[in-house]
Amino acid sequence: MNTVVESISSVRRDWRKPWRYLWRTPLLLLHILIAFPLALIVFNPLADRVRVGGERLDHWMTRWWSATLVRIFGFRIRHFGEPLPGAVLFVANHVSWLDIELMHSRRTMSFVAKAEIANWPLVGWLATRAGTIYHQRGSAHSLGAVMQRVVARLRDGMAAGVFPEGGAGPGDCVRTFHARIFQVAIDANVPVQPVALCYGKSGKMDLSVPFGPKESFFANVVRLLGSPGMDAELHFLEPVPLNGDGRRAIADAARARIAAALGFAEP
Repeated sequence: MNTVVESISSVRRDWRKPWRYLWRTPLLLLHILIAFPLALIVFNPLADRVRVGGERLDHWMTRWWSATLVRIFGFRIRHFGEPLPGAVLFVANHVSWLDIELMHSRRTMSFVAKAEIANWPLVGWLATRAGTIYHQRGSAHSLGAVMQRVVARLRDGMAAGVFPEGGAGPGDCVRTFHARIFQVAIDANVPVQPVALCYGKSGKMDLSVPFGPKESFFANVVRLLGSPGMDAELHFLEPVPLNGDGRRAIADAARARIAAALGFAEP
């Protein structure tokens, strides 16, 4: 009997998917059309001098555009805690291509991301203009150059964001953090603030959001566009102190705080 009820419920949910596409697709296309002229207007040196409520115009516009994009995909943004102001290294678990947009919805920052993102339609174009620093995975020379650029931006008073797992995971755990990237916080002498990202309901990660096995970026976008609505949570956690224990200790502490916030048991 329970199986029958679950099947009927599943069919009913499937009936809603065409309506989601019918509603969300035009909104997404309109949002994309808006993105190009907005990017040309705000991502230029003159826009640095314009303020909206005390915030730089390009930062305000990036947050607005990113938050709207996340909502178009049916996510209700919920944030807990507050991002630190000024120069900060934000470190987060990596679940989806939406992670950058979700974090940008609350705090504008320069991200370190894999080089492949630069070639993603729209997202790559916008990420580049928003100051994303690209890293060629597996290249020690690329990582060294990336770290130098991140340190320079932190010393200039800007915030930076990294995903220390090294790539998007399945969402059922927080994988080991690569410690080397934490050296930038030590060199720039800035705080490290962990950020726990969760997509789902009632604080439970929905494992349908991450990329499936061999799923392409486009396929994931299409699938999420028709998926049922759920929450997208950002948990800005207590900063990890730079107490001289070294980057491995900082990385492990940041990872532990994120895992605890998401309710994942330590291995």
